[in-house]
Amino acid sequence: MSSPKPSPKPNTQSTDRAADRSVPGSEREALSFCRLCMGHCGVVATLDEAGGLLRIRGDHDDPQTLGYACFKGLNAPEAHRSPDRVLTPRKRMPDGRFVELPLEVALDEIAAKLAAILAEDGPEAIGGYKGGGAFFTSSSLKMLNAFLEAIGSPKAFSSVTIDQSAKAVAVGRIGIWPPGRTPFHRGDVFLIVGGNPLVSVSTNGFDTRNPLKRLKEAKARGMKLIVIDPRRSETAKHADLHLQPLPGEDAAILAGLLHVILERGWIDRDFCDRHADDVEALRRAVAGFTPKAVAARAGVAEAELVAVAELFARESRTGAATSATGPDMSPHGNLAEHLVECLNVVCGRLLRAGDRIDHPGAIGARYPRKAEVMPAPRWWEKGYKSRVGAFGRMDGELPTGILADEILMPGKGRVRALLVHGGNPASAIPDTKKVVRALESLELLVAIEPFMSMTAELAHYILPPTLQYERADLPLFIYENLLSPVPFTRYTPAIASPPPGAKVCDDHLYFWELAKRLGVRLNHFGVELGGDRPPTTDELLAIAARHAPIAFDALQAAPRGVVLDDEPVFVEPGDPDSPHRFSLVPPDVAAELASVAAGLAPGAAGDFPYRLAVRRLRDGLNSAGLSLPSIRKRLPFNPVYMNPEDMAAEGIGEGHRVAVASAHGRVEVRAEADPSLRRGVVSLVHGFGQLPSRSAAYEEWGVAVNLLLSLEPGSRETINAMPRMSGIAVAVRRCEER
Repeated sequence: MSSPKPSPKPNTQSTDRAADRSVPGSEREALSFCRLCMGHCGVVATLDEAGGLLRIRGDHDDPQTLGYACFKGLNAPEAHRSPDRVLTPRKRMPDGRFVELPLEVALDEIAAKLAAILAEDGPEAIGGYKGGGAFFTSSSLKMLNAFLEAIGSPKAFSSVTIDQSAKAVAVGRIGIWPPGRTPFHRGDVFLIVGGNPLVSVSTNGFDTRNPLKRLKEAKARGMKLIVIDPRRSETAKHADLHLQPLPGEDAAILAGLLHVILERGWIDRDFCDRHADDVEALRRAVAGFTPKAVAARAGVAEAELVAVAELFARESRTGAATSATGPDMSPHGNLAEHLVECLNVVCGRLLRAGDRIDHPGAIGARYPRKAEVMPAPRWWEKGYKSRVGAFGRMDGELPTGILADEILMPGKGRVRALLVHGGNPASAIPDTKKVVRALESLELLVAIEPFMSMTAELAHYILPPTLQYERADLPLFIYENLLSPVPFTRYTPAIASPPPGAKVCDDHLYFWELAKRLGVRLNHFGVELGGDRPPTTDELLAIAARHAPIAFDALQAAPRGVVLDDEPVFVEPGDPDSPHRFSLVPPDVAAELASVAAGLAPGAAGDFPYRLAVRRLRDGLNSAGLSLPSIRKRLPFNPVYMNPEDMAAEGIGEGHRVAVASAHGRVEVRAEADPSLRRGVVSLVHGFGQLPSRSAAYEEWGVAVNLLLSLEPGSRETINAMPRMSGIAVAVRRCEER
């Protein structure tokens, strides 16, 4: 393994109090940051004399998050000390029991099974799934992909393609503008479609460093906020305009906004003339999306739709449109994201030559950003195609919407072994029964997982990782421009010790050891990991950061991080002779628009009169942590939220047991009134529930909303096989108490 060369140390801005200091008694404090979500909140940890994690509080001296920390982040010590935590490798026996075994034995057995499958069926028979836990472990976030690449398998899957991969599809079809959009803190307006960053702490382009404070600062300087959401969410309450449609109509609404903007000439003509040559084709494609037609379909007022278009396109000179999971999980999610990008293009909401690039890179390599279009790359049309549906890969991964079929469908290339890193596919992927059936059919299922999740219960082997404060780390640097509007980054050492007797390892060790046993070498961010010893976590982080404008040891010496802005970076002029233009209406987008336009007339309610919308809760994050007592006390189960008027119309009272049914499945839950939802909409939070074979009480564990959702081809998007997880037609009826 080659060592990264130290880079020059630029002048940096940092707040460098001692990272580790003593407090009265046997306790001590240490600085770090939370890695549960994109917020990366700066924290102060209190530890006992043995290094055990006692308490977490927000760090009010943190220059980025300014003391903010959420409930689930503050309860990290409970996870570290949990009696339910997996602390030694486990193997599932034929009778279903799990037994502990030495790590070397577990790795030897796993490697032997992988080698046998490779010899019999080749590398396509081995797949991997990566979840949020892996993404927020910087030393290991690419290890699963590297392992699969080393053995020659194309079967990499992740939570990305059941989340917001429509954004990659949109960029892949419309083209790339390297300088990016007008940033949040410099715009006159900010439009959010289907996002609630005050709860999720994650919306593309929003400043999520202490999100409420940053939003109030933006509003105070005069920025206007527009929110399109079926619920008057925590974020929508701060909006200057809130459009409250039925869920699943985002594509129609966005096409309607473009119709108004194009018909009234509220576009940046100079920018369009230079960089987009099919504006007239877009005008024709959205001609049928009149305010009247869209308003009737989406359940909004015509005047409100026009007001949104006017505030965004005519009254504001700068400021971007963005989106979150709402449109991406709904029908026509790929089209909706494409139309978000069209809004930014036709209104010219992109940085130009001479504009400052506020975040040119902190860990990642910096490169020239020219004011010119890079043509639509359409990655999925090149290279390997899946045997299920002939889907291509994006960022080296296949769509997770086909994972169950890749396991279940007989024939050459069937996935027989699956490595799961930091994820819970049994809970995360729609059509729970089908997914569980697929996982149960595997010859080898390995989970790198700290708790007995639904997936871990099905695994043949469980390999326990360290938890966040027990490992050295960097922020989620592959998405670093989404974490902060400035080139900020930081390093944290491992500040806590695992519980006594624990046999946990940093995740990357498992992949290195398996690769060694199989006779292959891993490639980590362009560096081959050879040698006779596994790399340390710091060595892996240093490799990933080797192109950063700061030496790794200098980064380690800044406990609260650094802002690397001493050398301003500006957008460079583009090539005036470049022939490349944004592709606003490629044939597949035109076909999708025509399909949506054909269904603009409001449909009859039929047997499923309500629309199911996705939703997040402040105190929970997917399925992670829901078994912890502090979180279970607040979130013992997931009710179905309904508008009080709808509840009255259905004869449903607060806390009544109700059945929620879709064309695919049925669940029984408790009803809870939520006046922030518009009528005709219900919401049910994901991540709850247990395996279908377990008779787990709803009041203790909740229920899996994915039982209502389908993975069949008619319920998936093209290109990314994204399952439809929001905007689903459902019925809600009161049922008898048990």
